[in-house]
Amino acid sequence: MNRKVEDMASMAIENREVTWKILDISIRGTITGPMGKGPYPAVVLLAGSGPTDRNWCSPLIPGTNGTAKMLAESLANSGFVTLRYDKLGSGPDVKENLPKLAGKVGMQTFVEELTGAVGTLVAQDNVDRHRLFALGNSEGCIHAVNYQLQAEHDSFRGLILTGAPGRPVGVVARNQLVDQMNFLHNGKGVTGVIINLISKVKPLPETKVTLEKYDETISQFIAGQPVRPDPSLPKGVKKLLQSLTSPTNQPFSRELWTYNLTEHLPKLHEPVLVVIGKKDIQVDWKVDGKALEDATSGKSGVSFVYPANSNHLLKYEAEPKEKLNARSVTKHYNSSDAKLDEEAKDHIIDWMRAQA
Repeated sequence: MNRKVEDMASMAIENREVTWKILDISIRGTITGPMGKGPYPAVVLLAGSGPTDRNWCSPLIPGTNGTAKMLAESLANSGFVTLRYDKLGSGPDVKENLPKLAGKVGMQTFVEELTGAVGTLVAQDNVDRHRLFALGNSEGCIHAVNYQLQAEHDSFRGLILTGAPGRPVGVVARNQLVDQMNFLHNGKGVTGVIINLISKVKPLPETKVTLEKYDETISQFIAGQPVRPDPSLPKGVKKLLQSLTSPTNQPFSRELWTYNLTEHLPKLHEPVLVVIGKKDIQVDWKVDGKALEDATSGKSGVSFVYPANSNHLLKYEAEPKEKLNARSVTKHYNSSDAKLDEEAKDHIIDWMRAQA
């Protein structure tokens, strides 16, 4: 176990590298916490969708300035021990591990992965296993809730769900596709001029036709039928469909696509904080937030905050939401100048202190 001590502004913290196994694959993670015997309250950080690593970075997103590392250090300075880890299908061993995962991963696999994370965290001498929390982002919210509903021991004292979808995952994804198509056809400013010039050489795909072909493929996928994406679909849409419907990603992709958090969140008895930024363009604080609020209406332990300038990864976003698009936001998610949104961070830490 490697140790690295960092002298932070308020206290010294240490990082410890840990591993555990699932499907005969080593899951690698980092425990970050304050120096000292404790015992301290502890938090498991759960990454969102895709090949997202322990710091919440991905080869699909430029930059290495991940949110989870920032959160871990902020929480350590506030007296919490955290564990973040490379989820299945990510991290330095991904090329070696992917063949071992093909066709074997389902929703329950990620619950088992999280079970290993919790067991590793509570085994630390300076952790108070009775003050254990989960902080999930996007898809990570789903795995945190599923774990909590099954946990027979070492359950979470509270859950923080950030960027949580309030609609079925497939519905959220389709809405993102619609937004991207609308941006292509209605882009303004310099970007709009460039798109318009390109469209004179290569016509833009028609939104209605694209969505009809997309919906047809998704219907086949959900029904478990052979999937044949129309070859005329835009390259990016075909790539999404091919990844989603690949046999190697089953049964997880199909289970995820139809999962609706509003059906499961009301079953929890523990306190929950839902955080959706008003600058989040992957889920919508009005639509998804309202759906989750309606689903948990009457449950006093569930609270909601909507930070004014937070994006999907809890980073500060200065641009007005109407100027944001998937390309520009993704480019900035983990860029070197990206910073945690202070309002979102303060809400999370204050809530956890109150619960702990």
